[in-house]
Amino acid sequence: MKIEKGQPGYVKSRKTKYLLWAVIEFAVVVALVVIGVVQSGSRMNLLTVVAVVGCLPAAKMLAEYITMAPYNSIAQDKYDEIEEKAPLLTKVYDLVITSPQKVMQVDAIVISGHTVCGYTSNEKTDEVKTACYIKEMLRKYKYDKITVKIFHDYVAFLSRAEGMNSIAAIEQPDNRRREKRIRHLLMLTSM
Repeated sequence: MKIEKGQPGYVKSRKTKYLLWAVIEFAVVVALVVIGVVQSGSRMNLLTVVAVVGCLPAAKMLAEYITMAPYNSIAQDKYDEIEEKAPLLTKVYDLVITSPQKVMQVDAIVISGHTVCGYTSNEKTDEVKTACYIKEMLRKYKYDKITVKIFHDYVAFLSRAEGMNSIAAIEQPDNRRREKRIRHLLMLTSM
């Protein structure tokens, strides 16, 4: 089963895919150079030119792997706990949000009504700057009056998610479409 953006395990599957493709593409480049040298007896041949051009996509895959390498997917036990405690909320997992200034990892985000709440296990992710960036990005798409809060503390995040789930159970607002659009926008800003 293919893991899509926004699902748990996405970062891990992307890292695996990028590394595998980089290795395969560099192996093809090396094979082309070796075949060209063996056939012609010289490095100056057409297969060497093809191999040099083949380095571009291989280097692109390697660069994408290097970009994703420092980030990890959400732990399975945390994912299961969030799914259990907040079944009524719109959720998105494994985001690596890119802004012009910084790359920010957010393990999980829950969305309910006018509230977006996230958890990050990465100590390098600044909670305030990440929340401000998400809020500003949503404001650009005409989603005003949204409260955004990012937590490093998993227990505090889970407590907030449970509270949001309780409110959603009582109010049962008709915001599913809006929440899905916000989820989609968050995934657009993620690698």
